[in-house]
Amino acid sequence: MSVIDTLGKKAKMAERDLLRLSTSDKNKALSQIADSLISQASFLLSENLKDVENAKINGVSDIMIDRLSLNIDSLKAISDGVRQVIHLADPIGQVVKGYTNKDGLKIMQKRVPLGVIGMIFESRPNVTVDAFCLAFKTNNAIILRGGKEAIHSNKALVKVIQNSLEAIGVNKYVLQLVEDTSHEVAKEMMQASGILDVLIPRGGAGLINRVKELARVPVIETGVGNVHIYVDDSADIDMAINIVSNAKTQRPSVCNAAESLVVHKDIASEFLPRLEKAIHKIHPVEFRSDTVAHQILDNSVLATNDDYGKEFLDYILSVKVVSSIEEAVDWINTYSTHHSESIITQSLAHAEYFQETVDAAAVYVNASTRFTDGFVFGLGAEIGISTQKMHVRGPMGLEALTSTKYYINGSGQIRQ
Repeated sequence: MSVIDTLGKKAKMAERDLLRLSTSDKNKALSQIADSLISQASFLLSENLKDVENAKINGVSDIMIDRLSLNIDSLKAISDGVRQVIHLADPIGQVVKGYTNKDGLKIMQKRVPLGVIGMIFESRPNVTVDAFCLAFKTNNAIILRGGKEAIHSNKALVKVIQNSLEAIGVNKYVLQLVEDTSHEVAKEMMQASGILDVLIPRGGAGLINRVKELARVPVIETGVGNVHIYVDDSADIDMAINIVSNAKTQRPSVCNAAESLVVHKDIASEFLPRLEKAIHKIHPVEFRSDTVAHQILDNSVLATNDDYGKEFLDYILSVKVVSSIEEAVDWINTYSTHHSESIITQSLAHAEYFQETVDAAAVYVNASTRFTDGFVFGLGAEIGISTQKMHVRGPMGLEALTSTKYYINGSGQIRQ
């Protein structure tokens, strides 16, 4: 029996056990886990340090190490995130609608779990806890496969969670980790039809594309963010500088950080030099520009076509100058990964046009794209940010991990 078959068999059994848990049972378990993340901090941080040290030896960039690293403050934040999920309404069993049809059948549509969720993700160990909490609260079993860069951290987190579950009599196999990080086992997971009800990849474009190409189970795409900010001709320049600087530099390693800047030609000669000076005071940024922006900026390199479609996850920003909002929207829709896009403008008409015509999960007016986040949107922890249109879009909270089921009660009716 293969690794995934073995994990899947345990997950299916755990899934049935989950159906018997009440909201109170689940919240009690989550509270225990939140406490354990803090009480076991020394163990968790020592295991995470192994991953960080290996990353440094292997030449991993400082930005990616930032995504990988845990400290006591980040553990407290993860624990607080677990407690936030406790306070969220449990969607399982929620009646979406109920009615009596012309045959006298009483029909209810209710929220139910998806079943067994598979998730393949990269080097952020906090995802292990976030994904588990949301799956558990919605009565789903989950099988996680993280990257090799975070294997010690992920094994430690899963051990702490499983021990907490076992201590209060909950089947620990509601959460399992694929400890073999080889591509072969990952491929097996992608093709585990009959075991996984849905697969969620969370990471860079390479991972997402590989899953889309090889998967034989339903996939929810998340994560890749070639995020644009368009500075309109009517933009407040000070506001635009603050927003672009924040969206690019506040945390460049995440999917809602800005990667592409689009600027109206009538404001470019004033805005771009001021942005260049202001953003340099926060952190130097490499501008990869078209020919117009290249002539305006003091320090930039000419962009290639690949640069305009790239998620850099670094202090790099592509720049394109356009002649109209229509050109800006066409440009963004051509290169967008449909994650988050923003316009800086004082024109209500332009703001409305942008929000209606840009094809993305989150479309902002006069705000940083860094807000695209399940916590910020009031969803508690998120399992990812869906960039597709079915069955969910945007930050994925509890409801995103449910399906619906029809319950029909009759009194002897037969169809004529």
